[in-house]
Formats: sequence, C-alpha cells, structure tokens
Amino acid sequence: MKAICRALVVLRLVSGAILYTLLNVCSAFSQPPPFDVVILGGRTMDPESGLDAIRNVGIRSGKIVEVSDKVLQGKQTIDAHGLIVAPGFIDLHQHSQDAENDAVKAADGVTTSLEMEVGTADVDAWYARLAGKSRINYGVSIGHIPVRMVVMHDTGDFLPSGDAAHREATGPELTSILNKIEVGLKRGALGVGAGPAYTQAATNWEIVEVFRVASRAGASVHIHIRSTVPKIAGYFGGFEEAMAAAAVTGAPLHIVHLQSTGGPDVAHELEMIQAARERGIDVTTECYPYDHGMTRIETASFDGRENEPDSFFTSLLWPDTGEHLTRETFLKYRKTGGMVIMPNNTMENVHLAVVSPLTMIASDGHLEHGRGHPRTSGTYSKILGEYVREEKSLSLMTALRKMTLMPAQRLEKRAPVFRNKGRIREGADADITVFDPATVRDRSTYEKPTTPSEGIVYVLVNGTAVISKGKLVDNATPGQPVRAAIVD
Repeated sequence: MKAICRALVVLRLVSGAILYTLLNVCSAFSQPPPFDVVILGGRTMDPESGLDAIRNVGIRSGKIVEVSDKVLQGKQTIDAHGLIVAPGFIDLHQHSQDAENDAVKAADGVTTSLEMEVGTADVDAWYARLAGKSRINYGVSIGHIPVRMVVMHDTGDFLPSGDAAHREATGPELTSILNKIEVGLKRGALGVGAGPAYTQAATNWEIVEVFRVASRAGASVHIHIRSTVPKIAGYFGGFEEAMAAAAVTGAPLHIVHLQSTGGPDVAHELEMIQAARERGIDVTTECYPYDHGMTRIETASFDGRENEPDSFFTSLLWPDTGEHLTRETFLKYRKTGGMVIMPNNTMENVHLAVVSPLTMIASDGHLEHGRGHPRTSGTYSKILGEYVREEKSLSLMTALRKMTLMPAQRLEKRAPVFRNKGRIREGADADITVFDPATVRDRSTYEKPTTPSEGIVYVLVNGTAVISKGKLVDNATPGQPVRAAIVD
C-alpha cells in the first residue's frame, strides 16, 4: 500500500476526482487515526454559519475538531449518508432531569435539558444531585417560585399551594426572597425563573424587584406570565407586567410557552415583542407544538374554577388514570394534588407561534413514572416531521435554528459555555443529533406519553453516543453541567 501511495504522489499534478480520493485515502492510511469519532457523509447543517453541505465531522475529547470534505479516520465511525447532521437540540424548558426523562429527551434529539422556568431554591444542591449521573447536559435557574416557597414555608409539591401562592410577602420576607435569588445567581444559576401565574399573591412590585436582581447579574428572567381567567381577547395584563418589568429594570426577558399563555392574543403579543426588540429591549419567547398543556391541579392557576360549566371539567384529563374529570373528581383531586392536562389554545394560534421567526422551541416537559404529557417525548420530532416535512411551514434550517442556535444565544452572555453549543463548527462541543429527515416523527400520545420518537438515529453528548442506530446506549452518562460563573 505504501508503494502505491508513493506512485500516486508522483501523479499529483494529474487532475481528477478519483486521484484526489485515492490521495486522501493514502494520507489517512499513513497516519494513526486522529479522531475519537468521525461522522461521515452526512448533510451537515449549521444555523450560525449557514453551512448546508455534505461534510465529514471529526471529534476528539468531546469537541468538534474538524468539519471538512476530506476523508477522516477515527476510532469510531458513524455512517451518516442520507442523514442530517445537526447541533444537538437545547431545551430551555424541561422540568425533570432524571433517568426517565433524559431517556425520552435523548430519543427526541435533545442534548441539553434546562430547568429555567420553575428553577430551584438551592443551585449547588441541584447540580450536585445530577453530577456523573446524567445522559444529557443539564442546567438550572434560581427560581422565584421555589425560593418563595422556602421563605414562606409552603409545603406544596413542586409548585406552591399554600402561602407562597396565596399571601402577599411581608417586607422581611421579600428581602429574604431577593437575597436568596441573588445568592443563587452568584452560585452559577443560568438565569432567574419566575411564575406569577403560580404566585398570584406576589405583587407587581415584587416581580419588578425580582427583575431588578436579575438585571444586576445580567441574567435573563424566564417567566410564566400571570394568567387572566377567563382569557379575553385584547386583555393581557400578565404579558404587560413582564414587558414593563423588563423595560424599567433592563433585565433580559424570556416569556415561556407563548402559544399557551398568549391565548387569543398570540398575534398581538408577538407583534409587541417584535416592536420591543426594535427599540432595544432584550425580549425573547418560546413555544411547543401542542394545544393542550399540563400543570398541577392544586395550584393557584385553578383557584375559583369550582363553578365552571360541566364542559370545563370534562376537558381536563387526569394522566394517572386516563379519565376525563367531572366536577366531583376535580374537587377531589384539588385536595390530593397531581398533574392534569388541559386545553390551552387553538391549533391556529399554536401554528402561528411555531412558525414565527421570534420563537424558540421548548417542550415544558415532565414525566413521572410513565405519566405526563407527550410534549416531553415528542416536541422536537413533531416540529421536524409535521412542520418541516409534511406542512413545509418551516424550512429545515429555520427549525434547527429555533432548536439549537437561538436557545444557545439566549444564555451565552450569562453563561459563555453556550457559545460552543448549538453549532456545528470547529471548537464547538460535540453535542450532535443525526436524524433521518424522511422518517423523523413524534409517536408519543396523551395516552402513551413515553413512546419515543423515531428517525433520531444518533445522538452524541460531549462526543459520546447516547443514541446509536436509533436505540438508547446502556449506561451512557456523558452529560455535563452547564452553569454560569460562580462568584465567591
């Protein structure tokens, strides 16, 4: 073989694709494999540079080292011919980081799962719980909701159901809440989570003060805006509260699941976000592609709903049993607590949010013992299968930008680690999703929410496969914490 290669060198001046290929083969043969993993022949798409071409990707020590049309060799080779090679999907809004949830997230192409809306009251403990155990990357905000629960001694499960939901904070309590949020930011929280919809007794001024703390740290506030029941077109006080707090404090604002909380005013709120951005206000938003949401039934968001018409109760689905509720079971489950699925908008408004250039894709996912919402397992593949391939409502590059680059850019000022995520380029983290554009689709349903997506062929997290040939890789836990700088 070496003699043949020497002969080919003599012929280097001869043009031709065959000779060029043979020379590359010889070059590879004469050197030891330089890469840990090579992804060969895939349609490689990078939303940052606009790259959309057949390329080979070389990975070493968890980083993308080379993206080129040259022949590359590695200890492990992934044949990606006919497949899309994309940055791993970044989910800004996933509530459960554990083995059950990570498995379905990975099968949906997600490489980074972030709890940004509710967040945590103890940043260090949250990261410590996942160290060395996670299939995918993980990160968290310091949350106004859980901090308020701690300060006000609310015994609610995940979301408040006692004083933190129903009582205005005293002066000392508010001081303690703000101090704990500041501490969380110093401990490397990615942002601030907030949910006036669940802390209805928190005053407008309390929310402004939370934004002020976030602004001083350069942290975005990921907010579930205060809800109005019933939702009346043209009235969106919760949206205005968040926009005003951002405008007066300078804190970056991220409004979660606009397709849900926007109700009949999704178009108006998108228009206002665009106008605010044109005037220099840092505001972004997200959505998921479902017209039903899920939350805990005992929370303040269901206060005062006992006298609704029967149709309201029958529209609610109890995931634990699959039953639709009645007035009696609604009151029963309000006392015991638990997750409930409910309609929250029309598919027309959902579609409007999904195709808007302003929105990122985020799942708002949560599974517990096999029960939950199909958005946990299927959000990203649903976008690729339905909105890109079937409807052609989004171009593939646009969809990928919403899932990768835009979420990374939302957080990278606060947490520079995100400057190397959401991209396929030399020096980026090797968080990569390889999928079949002809077959990718969601398969999860409200009845079977854990059914994994199909068409996601390989998923690499920090250069290690967690999905290989469409199957979960056993005992693979390469996920790393993503965190802002810790200030002592």
